[in-house]
Amino acid sequence: MKVPNYLYTTILILIIGCSDYQKALKNEDLAVKNNLANELYEQGKFRKAAQLFTQLKELYRGKPQAERIVFFYANSLLETKNYILAAYEFETFVKAYPKSQKADEAYFLMAYSHYKTSPNFSLDQTETYEALDKIQEFINRYPDSERMVEANAMAQELRIKTERKGFEIAKQYNTIKDYKASIKALDNFIADNPGTLYREGALFVQFSAAATLAINSIEYKKEQRLQDAKAKFENFKRLYPSSSHMKVATKMLEDIEKEIRTFASN
Repeated sequence: MKVPNYLYTTILILIIGCSDYQKALKNEDLAVKNNLANELYEQGKFRKAAQLFTQLKELYRGKPQAERIVFFYANSLLETKNYILAAYEFETFVKAYPKSQKADEAYFLMAYSHYKTSPNFSLDQTETYEALDKIQEFINRYPDSERMVEANAMAQELRIKTERKGFEIAKQYNTIKDYKASIKALDNFIADNPGTLYREGALFVQFSAAATLAINSIEYKKEQRLQDAKAKFENFKRLYPSSSHMKVATKMLEDIEKEIRTFASN
C-alpha cells in the first residue's frame, strides 16, 4: 500500500519537532530554550512548554525575564490541568510581583486553580473551603476587576456545594433514626446557612424527625414533643406553603393531631 506524500511530510515535521525539543531541553543556550518555550506556548503545546519553563524559571531567577516566565509556567500548568501546582506557582507569582500588570489575572487564576480542585460534594470539602478563601481574597483585593462576575459565580457554586454537604450530613441522623440528633443538626445547619437553597428540605426533614420522635416517645415526654412537632409543621407551612413536601407533611400532621387527641382523652 502506497503511503500518501502528505503523511511523509507530517511524520518528518514531527520528527524534526521532537528533535528540536529534546535538543532545547539539553541545550545550555538560554535563548534557544526561551524561544522554543514561547513558540510551544503560543502553539498551545503547554505540556512541553511547561518542561522548558521549569528550567528557565530557575535559570532566570532574579532577572527581569523571570516575571514573564513564571506566569507562563503557571498558566501552562493550569492548561494541562495540573491545578495544585498551578495554584502554587500563581501564588508564587503574586507574592514575587505584586505590582505586575498581570497580578490581577494571576490572583484570579490562583483562585480558579483552587476552585478546580474542589471535589464532589460527597467527599471531604477541605479543598472547597480553601478555594472559597482564595476567591474571597481575590474579591476583596480586586473589587473592580473585570473578572468579578466569574469570581462571584465560582464562590456561589462552591458555597452551594458546602451547603449540600452540610445538609446531607445532618440528614444522615434521620436515616439512622437518631431523631434528636437530626433535629439538633438541622437547627445548626439552618442557623449557619440562613440563605441556603436547602432550607426548605432541611425544615421538612426536621419536622419529619420531630414527628417521628414525638409519636414514638414515652408517655411523660410525648405531649410536649407532639406540640413541638406541630409547631415545626406550622413554621414549615408558613414559609413554604406550596412545597412539594406539603402533602406528606400534612399527612404526618394528621397523625400528630390524632395522637394529641388520644393523649388528651386519656
